[in-house]
Formats: sequence, C-alpha cells, structure tokens
Amino acid sequence: ADQTEAFNRLIAATVAQTARQIEADNFRASFPGARIIFADSDDSDAAMLLAVDQDDIVVGATRGARKAFGLGSSGPLAPLPASDIFGRGDGPSGFEKAERAAVIRALTRAGGNVSQAARALGVGRATLYRRMNRLGINESAD
Repeated sequence: ADQTEAFNRLIAATVAQTARQIEADNFRASFPGARIIFADSDDSDAAMLLAVDQDDIVVGATRGARKAFGLGSSGPLAPLPASDIFGRGDGPSGFEKAERAAVIRALTRAGGNVSQAARALGVGRATLYRRMNRLGINESAD
C-alpha cells in the first residue's frame, strides 16, 4: 500500500538492470580470452553479447544475441565468422585484409621504418616494398 506505481517501475528496472549485469559478467568470465561485443537492441531487455576470438570467429553468444541473430536457441554454438553476423564482407577479403593489417601494424610499431618492419615480419625490405605497393600502403603506415 505504501508503494506507488512509479516506485514499482523503478524497482523492476533496477532488478532488470542487475540481471543484465550479472549475465554480462558471467558471460565475460566464460570467455576470458575473447573480445566481448555488445549488440544494442531497443526491443529486448536481454543482454546481447558475442564472444569473438583473435581470428574474428564468434565462439559464444548470450541467449538474447542468439535469438536476435538467429544462431539457434540452445546447444553449443557453431563457430562462425563475425563478418557473417555483422555483414561487413565487402572490400578486400581474407588473406589480403590480414596481410594489409599485419604490414600496417609492423610499420606502426617500427615508427614507419620499413627496414625494421621487414625484419619484424621476417621478409626482406624489397619484398615488403613490393607488398606495400600491391596493397596500396605508403611508408607512413597509411
């Protein structure tokens, strides 16, 4: 009798938020080596989280994410590329994107020094210059 409708809504919202936080914490603990991606949805109260490994493969999903992305409601999740879910498959694909990213990371770590980046990648300087040219990367690490 002492509780108003507004107070009841506040309690319900607090309980729902706490439940989402507990689910998110448990999910993160279940996939300690993975990147956790939060997907937002206006029409769902469930936490929509995806666990993505170092190779951009989705290795885990919360119940809300499984439902939203059509990943099957129960049982083990079949690993799939994150790009299949997020629809970012345009542009260079596969090895070319990986090679480009590796070259840019090496150049960035080497402060733009191509010789040092080539050593870090285990290739010759001339080979790295050819690959940079083919990938459209300039010496300043694009």
